[in-house]
Amino acid sequence: MNKLLTIAIPTYNRADLLDQQLEWLSKAIKGYESDCEILVSDNCSSDNTQEIIRKWQAILKNITFKCNRNIENLGVMKNIIYCLSSATTKYVWTIGDDDPIQDQAITYVIDKIKKYQELSLLFLNFSGKNKITGEPVHPPTIVGNRWFDVDSEDGKSDGKEIFEYCFSKSVGAVIFLSASIYRTDLVKQALKIWPDAINNWISLAYLAGYCAANGKVIVSKDIYLECIVGVSYWQKEPKSALLMQYKHIPEVIFKLQENAGYSQRFYAQMMVHNFQQVNLKVFLGALRRWPVSAIQTVVPFLAIVGISAVEVMAAPEVKIAESHQPSNQIVRRNRG
Repeated sequence: MNKLLTIAIPTYNRADLLDQQLEWLSKAIKGYESDCEILVSDNCSSDNTQEIIRKWQAILKNITFKCNRNIENLGVMKNIIYCLSSATTKYVWTIGDDDPIQDQAITYVIDKIKKYQELSLLFLNFSGKNKITGEPVHPPTIVGNRWFDVDSEDGKSDGKEIFEYCFSKSVGAVIFLSASIYRTDLVKQALKIWPDAINNWISLAYLAGYCAANGKVIVSKDIYLECIVGVSYWQKEPKSALLMQYKHIPEVIFKLQENAGYSQRFYAQMMVHNFQQVNLKVFLGALRRWPVSAIQTVVPFLAIVGISAVEVMAAPEVKIAESHQPSNQIVRRNRG
């Protein structure tokens, strides 16, 4: 692997947005052509996406620019996983075709992955904005508009400890596509161990946790991109929402313990924490429409939560929110 970083863009029927993102990339990547390559994976678009790709391949002649077109729409996660697993560079950064990213983000990423040889995961801090109102959005557990309230830029802190803290604070933060740069070989290992991750909607959290468990983690102090927060398809559709809350998140928590060596205590705490976050309306809506599948999904989840709750209560001195907080030197509360 001669080059250092693959910047991959999964896309589907958003040619105009892809065009804008490639225009940004063409400027931001200047000076790093020898370190990077570009990959665009078209999920069988019916618009002029291929025309946009050919246009920018012609313009960006001085950089390796690969293109994949799926013969059919594979779905969002499978297209993302294709990007991650197809990279041949040491690191892979998969970005959304509509995510606003600052020009200096590439400089920051390249500098860090060159400086810290044991780096396995890099989280770029980001701000959130409501797609409809334009108002700032942030997790309820964090003050201010910086989604990761961890400062860990020296590449020396414990990767598991940082990931546990970030994951317990906000599942959404660790699965925000454009905020994560992974070490490619670790991503491929993680997918080989759990190939069905391709069918789990939050498997990016599993990949991040696996990388964090096998190297060093950096979380940027500064904000380098913006997350436009809208309503996801699983929030609109009760059956999808049911699967995400009661199956996919618990499945990832289990796989982090089974495949990445996270502790039983972390597993139990996160299962209880996830139970506290689930939306009862999602279950009731699914129960009315698909009673059998809703019950089959929720009953195993409740059984596991019950066992986990007993384990957590057996160690009352360990609190769910506090137990994941890294040592003081790598945490700074953002006061706005």
